Amino acid sequence: MQKMLFAATVALATAFAGFATVASAADKDPLDARTIGTIESRFGKLMELANKHDIKGLHAMFWRSPSALLVAKSVVPSEGNWAGFWGNDAIDQKLHDIAASGPVVLTPDLSKLKVVGLTRDIAESYAPMEITVSYAGQDGTPRPFLMIITWKKITKDWKVASEIILPVPPTPVVDKLRRP
Repeated sequence: MQKMLFAATVALATAFAGFATVASAADKDPLDARTIGTIESRFGKLMELANKHDIKGLHAMFWRSPSALLVAKSVVPSEGNWAGFWGNDAIDQKLHDIAASGPVVLTPDLSKLKVVGLTRDIAESYAPMEITVSYAGQDGTPRPFLMIITWKKITKDWKVASEIILPVPPTPVVDKLRRP
């Protein structure tokens, strides 16, 4: 009986060790530090081009595909307040319209920029930032946003497959006098 209990214990321990090995391998980022650094650099270049209103430079940063996506503020009521703009022509037009509206300044908090690999050819970056813009009824006051980018490796270069810009809603004021 003790031998059977010992054998079962060893078998369970071996199985759990195997699961832990598989889990730790699955949790490992598929991109090395150098590649992460490259994508961080590409993010910096994207911010530089956006702040210069360099539409041609921004165009070159995006993946050439009808599946490329930019989520941004909309001026068309039927699209809603924010909308997805699919494909390079729509993205170029949206970026042109935003740049033509007046000064646009993106100020990312680079200390909070996070890049992770989803696969060896797909990565995601996240960065909180302040954006100052007068587009679509915005008043040019710096406001907090989140920028989430999916990067796709094309040949040897990393391109923006999707860029999602989300406004951060204001923190609700808590009425300290009101009791639940």
